[in-house]
Amino acid sequence: MLFGSGETAAVGCDALRWLGATERAPRSIAIFETPAGFEPNAEAVAGRWTDFLRRQSETERADIVQLPARRRGGLLSPDEPELARPLLKADLFVLGAGSPTYAVRQLQGSLAWGYAQAAHLLGASFFLASAATVAVGTCALPVYEIYKVGDDLHWKDGLRLLEPYGLALAVVPHWDNTDGGAALDTSRCFMGEARFADLQALLPAEVVVVGIAEHTALALDPATATARVLGRGEVTVLRDGTSTSFGGGASFPLTMLGPFALPAVETAVPAALAQAIRAARAGREDPTPPADVGALVALRERARAARDWAASDRLRQQIVERGWRVEDTPAGPRLRPLRT
Repeated sequence: MLFGSGETAAVGCDALRWLGATERAPRSIAIFETPAGFEPNAEAVAGRWTDFLRRQSETERADIVQLPARRRGGLLSPDEPELARPLLKADLFVLGAGSPTYAVRQLQGSLAWGYAQAAHLLGASFFLASAATVAVGTCALPVYEIYKVGDDLHWKDGLRLLEPYGLALAVVPHWDNTDGGAALDTSRCFMGEARFADLQALLPAEVVVVGIAEHTALALDPATATARVLGRGEVTVLRDGTSTSFGGGASFPLTMLGPFALPAVETAVPAALAQAIRAARAGREDPTPPADVGALVALRERARAARDWAASDRLRQQIVERGWRVEDTPAGPRLRPLRT
């Protein structure tokens, strides 16, 4: 999930509902403090995510941990094994505000980022906002260095999160920003349209630009090879000299972003790490549903087998009324508790 802005507001709620609808409701969430790790208030910056997620019905029962992996070379390093251990069981990773280039320097090649990337290939999700949205691309826009310091136009190497899927992206949030008013064009993540055109010319030919408007998110679903625009703005794709925009609610194939293909997990993730992640996930405790709820699930399975979808929907609603959500997975139905 790539946010243009508004990640802890309405579009963040949309994103959580989308996760639930695609049967990816998280049970264990890891929030990285890394992008703002150079700031004295890094804990509070990441804490905005924690506060938001604890208020939402979809995640209030999830195990949420803030990971203070702020800087390499010390106790709070993303290379510290004990610090990174909670990432093995997480099924949602959250990264947000700070500096894109700082995030890349601290996470690139680190133990923590290696765990998160492997878990993603094994089915975990990412919520990426602000600096993190920029940092995870193949090329990362050095926003502060250009906008605040006055460096010459250039790109930095990014965290390349989506390259295993065949996608080489430069992700640009705040695409339609207007903070500069009439006097200063601050669109294109504060670069302005004219200056961004010069930046785009510096990108390698294979890199596709994805511009995400404010209060908007782009949900990438490898399982269905589709992308969906959430929120009130547009997503703009710049590829091969062509600009294509998609409004809220629109969907498009991931091949719009490049030669998308699912990676071979058995070769992309080291066997020992894959085993550690699966063992950590298996160790998470599920609450036991009462017998009447289990009986309703069994009846619903019969209805589904008979293709009686109306009865299946009624039984699903009865399960919800008893405080549980049923998720249909390849291994069979799975129950999750709702808020009390």
